[in-house]
Amino acid sequence: MSEPVIAGRKSIKLDLAAGTYSWCRCGRSATQPFCDGSHKDTDLAPVDFEITEPRRVSLCLCKLTQTPPFCDHTHRTLPPDEPTADALVGDGPA
Repeated sequence: MSEPVIAGRKSIKLDLAAGTYSWCRCGRSATQPFCDGSHKDTDLAPVDFEITEPRRVSLCLCKLTQTPPFCDHTHRTLPPDEPTADALVGDGPA
């Protein structure tokens, strides 16, 4: 099984409109936290989720949450030397 790339060491808080979204599970997407199809060479599929009314959400960037796509603060348990996608490609989500 493929391991996700850690896209960030914190959650990302977004105000989302009602609709269906695809959260990136693999960590390789250039459009974090959303899927851009970069998972196609892995066995990690995106997580589709629905927002029924506009609201603020906290989405996971470490990709290790037990409540995908929502952050459960697992990023706080990562070792300090664990590489992230932004470290691997030179930039990442703010």
